[in-house]
Amino acid sequence: MKFGIVAFPGSNCDFDTFYAFHDVMNQPTVWLWHKDHSLKDVDCVVLPGGFSYGDYLRSGAIARFSPLMQEVLEFAAEGGLVLGICNGFQVLLELGLLPGAMLRNKHLKFLCQFVTIRLENAKTRFTHKGRTGQVLRIPIAHFDGNYFAPPETLEEIEANGQVVFRYTDAEGRLTERANVNGSLHGIAGLTNKNGNVMGMMPHPERAAETLLGSADGRVILESLMSRF
Repeated sequence: MKFGIVAFPGSNCDFDTFYAFHDVMNQPTVWLWHKDHSLKDVDCVVLPGGFSYGDYLRSGAIARFSPLMQEVLEFAAEGGLVLGICNGFQVLLELGLLPGAMLRNKHLKFLCQFVTIRLENAKTRFTHKGRTGQVLRIPIAHFDGNYFAPPETLEEIEANGQVVFRYTDAEGRLTERANVNGSLHGIAGLTNKNGNVMGMMPHPERAAETLLGSADGRVILESLMSRF
């Protein structure tokens, strides 16, 4: 697998993400600059976390107009794999590649901490190395991570099995306390209908080595590396 890491002005998790795929997982990995018009024949595009364009207007709203995003849209339409992490998830929502939107966290505070999330669907290209019901310990770092969608959209994504991760406690129970940002249905990550685009607010690249406090993020990284 060849991975492409998109760099926007204001990205601050791009080097972490590059390191996780290139150095930890030993995968061919290249940089994709936001003004480019080539995806360099990658198999998977990764939009990393950070504050693209300073998150002015709202998170991801300006990044969606970057020249490279037209190539990402076409790549996704043709079935190419796209992973958006944190700010990358927000960009995917702005692009319309995923349904819904992000609001400010429920207590209007920036959250930077480990959370536990439950794997809801282990039959995706991004999660098949895990198991449904598995609880992962992965960090978050965001201010706008409160997932919102209208009732009909929530009903549809639930029925389609598009919800991939939910915020839970360490035992996998959905609780108000565990849902740290107030996301509807505790949603921490989801895919599109076709299953080739996924966004998640937790940072798997920051949980790729036990040295970092958890290696649970490798479930996502190893799933992408392996045949499905």
